[in-house]
Amino acid sequence: MTMRYKTTRAEEAGLRQRMKAIAHERRRFGYRRLHVLLEREGYVINHKRLFRLYREEKLAVRRRGGRKRAIGTRAPIQLPAAPNDRWSLDFVSDQLTDGRRFRILTIVDDCTRECLALVADTSLSGVRGARELERLTIARGKPKTVVSDNGTELTSNAILAWADAARIDWHDIAPGKPTQNAFIESFNGRLRDELLNETLFTSLAQARIVLGCWRADYNQTRPHSQLGWRTPAEFAFTHPRRELALRYVDGSAPAPVAPPAQNGNPNARNELIAG
Repeated sequence: MTMRYKTTRAEEAGLRQRMKAIAHERRRFGYRRLHVLLEREGYVINHKRLFRLYREEKLAVRRRGGRKRAIGTRAPIQLPAAPNDRWSLDFVSDQLTDGRRFRILTIVDDCTRECLALVADTSLSGVRGARELERLTIARGKPKTVVSDNGTELTSNAILAWADAARIDWHDIAPGKPTQNAFIESFNGRLRDELLNETLFTSLAQARIVLGCWRADYNQTRPHSQLGWRTPAEFAFTHPRRELALRYVDGSAPAPVAPPAQNGNPNARNELIAG
């Protein structure tokens, strides 16, 4: 007689179909982000098993670009402690199907990793950038620091005048050192890889609509690996607000964390130890 093993695994047809549907919709997502999205929909699956199915369905994401080599030493960038501590700005360019070029002003909160704005137009001057920043500060509040490169739009008199009037510290990175503005560079890479390289824009109006939808999806749906696979909106909701941490609701100052120093000789303990 022969004993044959009968598998007890659940049927994988539904899981495979849903995984392929999500991967077809989000073609630049790897298996880890697919695992997070499937867990949100109620699929209980080990990440190693999902990776096996992911490889069997040949859904691996092909890497783009050449190999980057680090030159010299790297210093870790300091992380902001609260929302609106530091914003990062940069420009991304693309073109329409008729060949016309347009630019996108990207603004990111370095603490919550939220995309604050995606402004698309054929020309973005310093005056337009200052106007968009003023609109954003009215809706969200003023940042402590703004980091950008040395582009002509971001070093214009209009930007300098706006930063001085708003009392905002504007920091320009060193020329040829994009790693000093790593947060916005990483975001621009995700924007180009997941949207710009995957979409054909026929008009500027269509590009603005698509950018707005992608920004909402990035903030509210897309899991972020550096936030514990939470979305930027979820992380911002659970993060303590800077203004609430400084004052109570009634406007009074919070109690000090450490007790006040006692009156007397502050060196008495040292003198006692020293004899």
